[in-house]
Amino acid sequence: MIEAYRVSWLARYLKELIDSDLRLSNIWVDGEVSNLTRSSAGHLYFTLKDEEAQLRCVMFRRANGGAPIENGAQVLAHGNVSFYEVRGDLQLIVDFVQPAGVGVWQAQFERLKERLEAEGLFEPARKRPLPPFPRRLGVVTSPTGAVFL
Repeated sequence: MIEAYRVSWLARYLKELIDSDLRLSNIWVDGEVSNLTRSSAGHLYFTLKDEEAQLRCVMFRRANGGAPIENGAQVLAHGNVSFYEVRGDLQLIVDFVQPAGVGVWQAQFERLKERLEAEGLFEPARKRPLPPFPRRLGVVTSPTGAVFL
């Protein structure tokens, strides 16, 4: 017979395991902010990323009093790693953010934008009006993308 665990048991176990690891509390994480959203309750949800990985973050309203966070910013975030059982998400509960410059991805984006602008690709004369009723629709994705048609 196969010994199987309930999802809720495993999620609770992972949360306890992560919460008890002292290396994951009172930790500083250096990364670039992306996917920033502000909830109506005042909480901030965002992703910290570098060239190899990303980590979901939440900064509750009581901690974010005017935090200098914006997409593309390179920051040092302080907080505790936690496991959110309901969604099965590993996340950093951020209590303090310190700016550390412009992120790598944002800098690359800005350079590309400047190059395309210098080529005149954003000029109003180059823009074409959209047809009222398109006859074709194209989907652009990657070979490894999780897209279903």
